[in-house]
Amino acid sequence: MSKTAIVLGATGLVGHHLLEEILQDESYEKVTLFSRSPIKKTHPKIEEHLIDLFNLEDYCNQFKANDVFCCIGTTKSKSPDKKMYKKVDYGIPIDAAKLSGLNNIEKLLVVSAMGANRKSKVFYNRVKGQMERDVQFYNSNETYIFKPSLIGGKRNESRVGETIAKAFFSVLNPILPKKIRSIHPQDIAKAMMHVAKKGYNSSKIPSDEIRMLAK
Repeated sequence: MSKTAIVLGATGLVGHHLLEEILQDESYEKVTLFSRSPIKKTHPKIEEHLIDLFNLEDYCNQFKANDVFCCIGTTKSKSPDKKMYKKVDYGIPIDAAKLSGLNNIEKLLVVSAMGANRKSKVFYNRVKGQMERDVQFYNSNETYIFKPSLIGGKRNESRVGETIAKAFFSVLNPILPKKIRSIHPQDIAKAMMHVAKKGYNSSKIPSDEIRMLAK
């Protein structure tokens, strides 16, 4: 039976690869995008809504699909104000979870981070940890949280600290424990697709298991 999907964050590093996976997958007949900016791509499967993602709840009637993929995320450099940062990394996924529960969506798949911990003293990790807890609270159906380590690949914008970290990981990756090795965004996208189709035995999926699922 043909499925439908919603993608939040299709213009981002993981979301871009995920969209390509969905478009190539014959089991999906339609993918709805909710974005702030256009993806600059046309395809008969794509239905694109350019909206203010902070008002996602206003689009409850359009927020209907079998699977919802949330690949939203920002950085300290892009959102230095902590309130704005939390509105993106916490607020948008939580709104997606609320709508998924309300509209009885079968699976919600969310990208988080390896260090997410709601009790962490590090603001970024604490926000991600709070997000993980609350998306599961608000969505009573299947919810899967992907916890990748440093994500490789080339971004459109320059992030100095991340560039240095990627160079570091590229040298040490072969000798690092599998759980903390950097991971390619396409592997995350492939793993999300695998879980969307077949489910998984855990709601939280660490980086080494993401890489395994991508194969």
